[in-house]
Amino acid sequence: MLHYHIISRIAIYILSVVLIIFGVFYFLYPRDLLVFVPISLVGGITWAYIVGSAFILVGVSFLTNQYVKLTGYLLGLFLIIFILVIHLPNFLHAGNPEMRQLAFINMLKDTVIACFVLHIAAGAYHQHFHLENSD
Repeated sequence: MLHYHIISRIAIYILSVVLIIFGVFYFLYPRDLLVFVPISLVGGITWAYIVGSAFILVGVSFLTNQYVKLTGYLLGLFLIIFILVIHLPNFLHAGNPEMRQLAFINMLKDTVIACFVLHIAAGAYHQHFHLENSD
C-alpha cells in the first residue's frame, strides 16, 4: 500500500500546482475572465480575484497538508456553486456556439476539480503525510 500513498500524494501535489497556476491566471488576466461572469451577478471583476484567491489558498493548503478537509470542502462547494451560477447559465443561454462549447468545457473541468477536491477532503482524516500500510 506504500505505493498507493505515494501516487496519491503526487496526484495531490500536481493538483495543487494546477490550482495555483489557475489562481495566478485569474490575477493576471481578470478582464479576460469577466466575459464569463453573468451581468446579473453583482461584483463583476471582483469575482475573478475571489476565485483566484480561493484556488491559490487551496493549492497552498494541499501542498502544505494543512486544513485540507476544510479547504477541500469549501472549494468543492464553491465550484459546485460556480458551475450552477456561472457555467450552466452561460451554456444554456450562449448565442455563440464557441461560447456554448467553452461554457460546457468549463463546466466539465470544474466538475472534475470539485470531485477530486471533495475526494481529497473526505480522505483527510489526519492532516499529516502517512505512509503506514493501512488505509
